[in-house]
Amino acid sequence: MAAPRKFPDELRERATREARTTSRPIAHGAKDLGIHKEALRGWVRQAEADRGERDHRLTTAEREELTTRPLPPTKPRSVSRRSCSGQDPFEDGP
Repeated sequence: MAAPRKFPDELRERATREARTTSRPIAHGAKDLGIHKEALRGWVRQAEADRGERDHRLTTAEREELTTRPLPPTKPRSVSRRSCSGQDPFEDGP
């Protein structure tokens, strides 16, 4: 389950819209809105990925699909020979 969001979606949308439409640096817009500049930068990048402007980043829909998809079964891990000396590690010595 994902952690609750710190900022409402309306603030995220407004902030990303302002950052994209104005020529001001992201840091200045973030300071005006009372959020960290890297948070706003991440929101802008995610909005660009959702619009198809960034190819190297997953869209929100792709990210949600990955979190809901069941994991494939895994193979049991084998025991290393080095760690297996033939004695119980919790057993007292001779």
